[in-house]
Amino acid sequence: MTRVPVQPALFTWARQRARLDEAGLRVRFPHLAQWEAGEVHPTLRQLEQYAQATHAPVGYFFLPAPPMEAVPIPDFRTMGQGVPRLSADLLDVIYTCQTRQTWYRDEALVSGETPLPFIGSVTLATPPADAAESIRQELGFSVAARRECPTWTDALRLFIAQAEQAGVMVMVSGVVMNNNTRHLDPQEFRGFALADAIAPLVFINGADSKAAQMFTLAHELAHLWLGQTALSDAAMAQASDHATETWCNRVAAELLVPQAEFRAALQQDEALNVSLQRLARHFKVSTLVLLRRMLDVGWLDRDAFWAAYRAEEARLRALTARNAGGGDFYRTTVARVSKRFAQTLVASTLEGRTLYRDAFRMLGIAKPGTFNELGRTLGFPT
Repeated sequence: MTRVPVQPALFTWARQRARLDEAGLRVRFPHLAQWEAGEVHPTLRQLEQYAQATHAPVGYFFLPAPPMEAVPIPDFRTMGQGVPRLSADLLDVIYTCQTRQTWYRDEALVSGETPLPFIGSVTLATPPADAAESIRQELGFSVAARRECPTWTDALRLFIAQAEQAGVMVMVSGVVMNNNTRHLDPQEFRGFALADAIAPLVFINGADSKAAQMFTLAHELAHLWLGQTALSDAAMAQASDHATETWCNRVAAELLVPQAEFRAALQQDEALNVSLQRLARHFKVSTLVLLRRMLDVGWLDRDAFWAAYRAEEARLRALTARNAGGGDFYRTTVARVSKRFAQTLVASTLEGRTLYRDAFRMLGIAKPGTFNELGRTLGFPT
């Protein structure tokens, strides 16, 4: 039986890059410990299976040493600094979104779409309140409009719809493509923006809380208004060492909860839990965003803020766990790839400009029947 000589370090590199449990992998690959020790080499079939399991290109295993991979877009994360290397999941999501963006840009240019004037319309010298007002006006995302929403989760859906209506593709997913075994880690990243005047794109880590998703979308829109591609953690509760991230956080906070209106809505001697619920109904944002805003305006000191933030975060996490459940596959797929992108891709495919195989690849589906049903969900008579 022919064995393939592979440097032992490559097996360890692939396992760690995929963030897979070592014990689980050893069940599937009983000789993994020997491969990593250099005592035994795998067969070609075993190597192909291991590459598939770890989401690594098989060609990488013929290198003399593990490759030095870098984030393919500017990296502004702070929470991920302790992560030893990039995950295969994050890289695959970025590459997938770049492929979708390139396709959409080409299709938009053929259709005669013109550049969006708000991309790159501000700089870091622009006051955050002014930048927030520019986004608010472009999207129509005002406190008054949100007040019509029953809950702040409905306000998040409105926020996404308004961003898409303005021309931004918003993709929200907690997994790689439609692979529900490859879960994204909010501790690695919360979102990223791919700036482009024709095809701007925001990806939001759907494995994060709904509260964080609203703030992430606002934060990534600020990057687009700067005309800047960026990978972010967009943490509500922590300060960033990056001046750009600090500016984007301030824009996001002002967009979601305008400071002047927030100060006017605060009431002395009101219990914190009562205040949070009242303000959540008023601004239609999560209580975590409101706590952050209370810290920003000096209503809470840092110790009080952290105590309240951790308690509220735990409460919302428990609530999310109780309400977790499966959803409609087609609506979930549309959310994962953005409604704007899905509608454009399905139309282009039905009209013969895009091959079905390319559409399937970008949508993460495999069957014509699934594609047709997705088209019907989007209103196409397939």
